[in-house]
Amino acid sequence: MKKRNLTLLISGLVIGAIGALLVYFGNPGNMGICVACFWRDVAGALGLHHAGIVQYIRPEILGFVLGACVASIFGKDFKSRGGSSPMVRFILGFFVMIGALIFLGCPLRMLLRIGGGDMNAVVGLLGYIFGILIGVYFLKRGFSLGRAYKQSKFGGYVMPIIALALLILLLVKPEFIAFSEEGPGSMHAPIIISLIAGLIVGTILQRTRLCTAAGFRDAFLIKDYSALLGLCGIVLGALILNLILGQFKFGFADQPVAHTNQLWNFLGMVLVGLASCLLGGCPIRQTILSGEGDQDAAVTVLGLIVGAAFAHNFGLASSGKGVTPNGMVAGIIGLVVVVIIGLTMKRGRE
Repeated sequence: MKKRNLTLLISGLVIGAIGALLVYFGNPGNMGICVACFWRDVAGALGLHHAGIVQYIRPEILGFVLGACVASIFGKDFKSRGGSSPMVRFILGFFVMIGALIFLGCPLRMLLRIGGGDMNAVVGLLGYIFGILIGVYFLKRGFSLGRAYKQSKFGGYVMPIIALALLILLLVKPEFIAFSEEGPGSMHAPIIISLIAGLIVGTILQRTRLCTAAGFRDAFLIKDYSALLGLCGIVLGALILNLILGQFKFGFADQPVAHTNQLWNFLGMVLVGLASCLLGGCPIRQTILSGEGDQDAAVTVLGLIVGAAFAHNFGLASSGKGVTPNGMVAGIIGLVVVVIIGLTMKRGRE
């Protein structure tokens, strides 16, 4: 147990440090790693939305999938599986993205924002924990998405193949791929640095199975606090590197790619926490699972991508100016839908 705790803590420190370094090399402030933002940028690059400031094929996210795939093959963890309520997972993934883009960041970016001094993210963390607590309540009442079954091996390789195809498109830069010329999408570390960072983080997360949602869920459900060491390590690693690199800025106002509407910082992450708990993993965990053959996780990732496209096509995503009225309506709808899913999906029901 001590060895596992130390491994999780060191892994978190490395991930947090990599997040801060990616900002130093060119990624947007406090956005060294953000699964929601990265899939959102990929969706824009593929033309699924037309928000010109957030379009780029992020090498980091491709590295997460490919690193997890290679690590799972060598670790004999690669298993092609699926069939566990895929459409419900798609819907949950969709609303995870809606909540994340209301808050402006996935749970991992939330931790990196705290490590960068952004106190708005502390409000988000409280909302995230509250959402997970609601999810734990549903789990105790018998919530289940059903079991997954063994699938054909080819299906398990679909997401890694897609990641490779996207990497080729990034390198070739055909005319039909959009790349931002201004805004967050135009800010990125060099491709080779981003890809290597993604491969390292993907490998670490696959081997440790570190997950922000599962960390809090297990602490509340079975009193297992080991994963929380990894999450603390992420904040600490980012904090140390941000201080060294002069990137630390404490406070609420004028934080990079953030807003100060604390009600929706809280509620946006309530939606993310609740949906992630019901899914059995946060966005980064779903991305890693999709690389190791889990087709249900791949469907969830597709839900994230469609959610990102929907958010920017219909004005649901927040900005530094605040939360949009459409975003507020979508957030409320998302909370209602996810609560209904939590109440109705139970073990033993067809």
